[in-house]
Amino acid sequence: MVEKVTIATVARRAGVSRQTVSNVINTPDVVREETRERVREAITALGYRVNQAARQMRTGRSRLIAVRIEPARDGINGSVLDRFLHGLTDAAGLAGYRVMLYTAADDADEIATYDELLSAYDLDAFVLTSTHHGDPRTSWLAARDVPFVTFGRPWGAPETHSWVDVDNAAGTAAATEHLLALGHRRVGFLGWPSGSGVGDARREGWHRALGSWGPSAEATDGVDSGASAARAMLQREEAPTAIVCASDSLALGALQAARELGRDVAIVGFDDTAVAQAIGLTSVSQPLAEAATRCVDLLAELLDGRAPSTPTTVLLPPSLVVRKTA
Repeated sequence: MVEKVTIATVARRAGVSRQTVSNVINTPDVVREETRERVREAITALGYRVNQAARQMRTGRSRLIAVRIEPARDGINGSVLDRFLHGLTDAAGLAGYRVMLYTAADDADEIATYDELLSAYDLDAFVLTSTHHGDPRTSWLAARDVPFVTFGRPWGAPETHSWVDVDNAAGTAAATEHLLALGHRRVGFLGWPSGSGVGDARREGWHRALGSWGPSAEATDGVDSGASAARAMLQREEAPTAIVCASDSLALGALQAARELGRDVAIVGFDDTAVAQAIGLTSVSQPLAEAATRCVDLLAELLDGRAPSTPTTVLLPPSLVVRKTA
């Protein structure tokens, strides 16, 4: 007969007290990070699951949070949020929460879905992704006192609620500095149309590191549109010898255009997707698992009444993964 895994079992494996295990599950911020990680590793290894029914009776909460599945795109950059969802599910499970997934085509559809979900389920909170300028979703939830955090800052109003984000500008700045160190002086940028918070931040990082405005082009996110925009940029009289791209999809398009034109151009993408890893594309990697864990930690603070009086903002540094394209 398989022995039931309890808090005591986890405590013995991690070499801590039962209270420490309970703190990691319920109030992780009071436990040192190294101890927290050791306990979480023990929980995962042993397959420990919190008794949700007993916990709900004690707290009056469902321990259920909801997050949207992004619409399918080109199959490349869409995988980024898939990895975030995987990390969020893992982190939520370790903290004693369950994740409900839903779909929505746009902001209005998502807000209508909030209304339906809150009427049908005893949800504790939401995690929002793909934030943007003038985002109406956060205002709708805040007006109804529904707890939430966002993966992505509230562009234009950074102190309105708690959020976790990746420093997009730092990522493209690192990519540009890497190319400059390789001897490139005409470093171009292939980005999204202006007005996107994330896209504008990635453009700003390139500009800041370059110290001036170099050759640039805009395209909707996709391989074909990226190839078309890069082709035009590479046919200019002062064509770039290297290009920093706002996504791996655009970078794949730039690689395609460079091959067609017979140009030896260094290319850097953003998001370090599985495709980038497979073809050897240098790319900026986001710490998605850490971002997901921090989102769960912030939600736990809100739900347990431990959140500070002002919203908590977490900006995580990305990293450049150098491969054969640059």
